[in-house]
This record gives sequence, structure tokens and C-alpha cells, in this order.
Amino acid sequence: MQSLKYLYRIGIGPSSSHTIGPLNAAGRFLHECPPADSYKAILYGSLAKTGKGHMTDKVILEAFGSERCEIVMDMDTPTDFHPNTMEFIAYKNGEEIFRQRYYSIGGGEVIAHGENLTEYPEVYFLNSFTEISEYCRKNDKRIWQYVEECEGPEIWDYLYQVWEVMKQAIREGLEAEGILHGGLNIQRKARYLYRQKHIDESEETKTNRLICSYAFAVSEQNASCGAIVTAPTCGACGVVPAVMKFLQGRRGFTDEQIVHALATGGIIGNLIKTNASISGAECGCQAEIGTACAMAAAAAAELYELDLDQIEYAAEMSIEHHLGLTCDPILGLVQIPCIERNAIAAMRALNAVNLADFLADTSKITFDMIVETMYETGKDLKVMYRETSEGGLAKSYLM
Repeated sequence: MQSLKYLYRIGIGPSSSHTIGPLNAAGRFLHECPPADSYKAILYGSLAKTGKGHMTDKVILEAFGSERCEIVMDMDTPTDFHPNTMEFIAYKNGEEIFRQRYYSIGGGEVIAHGENLTEYPEVYFLNSFTEISEYCRKNDKRIWQYVEECEGPEIWDYLYQVWEVMKQAIREGLEAEGILHGGLNIQRKARYLYRQKHIDESEETKTNRLICSYAFAVSEQNASCGAIVTAPTCGACGVVPAVMKFLQGRRGFTDEQIVHALATGGIIGNLIKTNASISGAECGCQAEIGTACAMAAAAAAELYELDLDQIEYAAEMSIEHHLGLTCDPILGLVQIPCIERNAIAAMRALNAVNLADFLADTSKITFDMIVETMYETGKDLKVMYRETSEGGLAKSYLM
């Protein structure tokens, strides 16, 4: 598996696959391309069908120069390898001089045609939860210690930076007001949720209100092109920070404990990315919000110092109860149903940890099994339910 630096990416919203990925692909193309006069970018599949809402065209034009780049949205050509396919062409004196096809495979990760992830540097020598848990038991290690062993101590500097960006997104999101751009006239709700206190508010209500306000804050920042961390994607970026922020405020966990928890959650996300997918265009929202919920649950379980079986059960449940979740963003915007889903998943993550604390020894489904099932389920979803805005809520909603 790759470094957690490829999972937790610091970038701008609203979409890791449709914004960060294409921007990275454009930068790579320009680096490899001979000097050119003009360019053409052809977007296929999900990139074409939801590119406007996700601002794919905007970031590509900024990368190449709006006056020198033509963008073509090809919604008809099949995308056999990956639904997030793009092709860049360079011209000199009217003649084509360079062409390359790229695939945005989730979380901002991009590969060129003919490449695969195995060609990228791997730092983890184990690729399943079963293998990792057996190794940790044998060597009396927690998962975060396994991360340090594989990545080196420098990973903590990076994860501290990740945590700072997550907290900043919460702070800014809780202060921001107004309408999110895009045409749906969505009012920002994080500030309202955070400040709307009642005299007789129960502890349970307060817990849910705070967690949701944090998740809304990050997700609304993402929707407005703010700086966020993919965890594992932009569209699901609010879950992990919300759970970590809430638990730090409630239980007083140190930043050191938080980054250790982020490492544990990162292993969960990395396993899903390696053995299945974190791309909504490939496997539906279960691959994004389900993965985020599993990462948050595992991270929270680490904060509570639960054992390996409990961490596994919390993460497994989080995926299991998101199976089949479609990706059907209205107008291709990362707003409805995405923002609310982040809040719901954050609450679910804590529920999964609480249940795992009691029932881990009764679990029948392994984490590796549920990851394989999620991938198969995602592949079986009709294309219209995988980030094309052609089915589900996107089809039913009438302006």
C-alpha cells in the first residue's frame, strides 16, 4: 500500500476525483509535454456528466490558460477502464504534438493510460486487515505503531499538518454565512447548528448537534472550494474531522493522540483504496461516505484504546451499513445529498464504536470480507447511480 500522504491530501474542494485529480493530471501533462501553442481537454464519463457542477472545466482552464484550451464534454464514448477518464492533446502550429489519457481513480489520485498503482511507491508490506492485525498481535503493536514502522517518524509531521487543516476548515466553516454557489440556493447551516442551543437541551441532542455542525462546517467549506483534507475524498471530507474534533473537545484527547488515531483510520482507508475503491464514480457513495465512516470509527476506537477486534468490528459495521449507497449529486454539485450524509456518517461512526465496545467478540463478518463485498456491490450498481447525476435524487429533484 502507498503512504498515507496519498490518502490524506490537502487541497481545495469540491471534488477529489473531479477537481483535485484533473488539476493534478493537467499539471503532469504540462510537465511532460513539449512547448505548445494550444490544448484540448476531452472529458469522458462521469467527468463529462458532472464536470460543470464539480468545476472540472474551471480547474483545467486555469491550468492550461482559458484562451489556449478547448474543453470537450464527451458523454457518449464508453469508459471501459474507469468512469473518470480524460484526455489532453497539445498542438503546435496547428499540428498535434502530444496526447495522453489519464484516469482520476479517487481521492485525487491520477494514473496515466498503461500505468497502474503498483508502479507507485509502496511503503506498507501488508495489504489486508487480517495480515496487519496478525502482525500487530505478534509484535505487540498498535496500528499507529505499525504506521510509524512503515512510514518512518516523519509521517507525524505530515499528519499534524493534516489535523491543522481539518481544524481550520471547521473553524472557518462555523463562522461562514450565506448561500453556497451553484444554483441550488443552499443556505450554510454549520454556524446555525453550532450556535442554536436550547436551555433544556439533552446531552444526546447536544452531542449530535455539535458533531453535525462540525461535519457541516467542513463539507460547506468543501462545497465553496475551501481548503480541506481528502478523508478519503473531498465529498466525504467532513466525517473524520467532525468525529475527531468532537472527541477532543469532549474527552480532552491531545493532538498527539489525534494524529495516532488518524494513522489508524488512514490504514482503514488505504485498505479500501487498495482492495476496492474510494471513487463514487466507480462504486457509488458507499465507497466515499462509507469509507469515511469506517475511517472515523477506527480512529475513534483508537482514541479509546480499543483492541484490534473492536477496531475491526467498528470499521466493518460502518461499511456494512452503507452498502449499496448511491452517488446521485443534484446538478453535479457536492451539496445535496453530500453535506447531510457527512453529518449522518459522523454520528454513525460513534454509534459503531459504542456497539463494537460491547459486541466485537460476536462478529461474524471480517473487515476484508466487507471491503470485497462493497467493491462487488459498487460494480453491480447501474452507471446512473455512480456520480453521473442521471438517477436517484438527481433525477427526481425538480428546480
